[in-house]
Amino acid sequence: MSKVDLKRELKHLYQASAKEVVRVDVPTFRFLMIDGEGDPNTSQAYAEAVEALFSVAYTTKFMIKKGSRGIDYAVMPLEGLWWSEDMSAFTSNDRSRWKWTMMIMQPHFVEEAVIQTAMAEVRRKKALPALDALRLEDFTEGSCAQILHIGPFTEEGPTIQRVHDFIVARSALAGKHHEVYLSDIRRADPAKWKTIIRQPMMR
Repeated sequence: MSKVDLKRELKHLYQASAKEVVRVDVPTFRFLMIDGEGDPNTSQAYAEAVEALFSVAYTTKFMIKKGSRGIDYAVMPLEGLWWSEDMSAFTSNDRSRWKWTMMIMQPHFVEEAVIQTAMAEVRRKKALPALDALRLEDFTEGSCAQILHIGPFTEEGPTIQRVHDFIVARSALAGKHHEVYLSDIRRADPAKWKTIIRQPMMR
């Protein structure tokens, strides 16, 4: 059985440093995605979206592992794109007006047909309200700036500002605020949570 570790292969994108903001080029990847809005801490829709994403991602993983190709791979971390029609919702921390796309990257060898089969299997076993909202989509960011934030989400402000300052000194912000969640927040101490803060920038 062959093993694939995308986090290791894509170390420059998924093992960021907390010491300095760096510029990276992010190619096109394929993601399981689901859209929503509202405070992620209190929104039932957010919790349902994350549950549906991980249920399908892990079901797909085990289908590939047990299939004819016998490829074992680690499920990639949860990622989120965040924005608001009125960006003051971020500076005022009005999370009820936040919009989001939660997503999990899928390896290139996972075909859409396998995803559809996995979704059908999850649907057969669980009644997940968000399942029908899932989609598989290619996503390209291109030139970005990123850094690792260590600590709770509520303390990301200065880290985000460092990323923005880095970009503004060189070009301009583009695209949506992107976070990659490297820690299991159900188990880890919030002071040790690791989150990659990534922001697309103009070339």
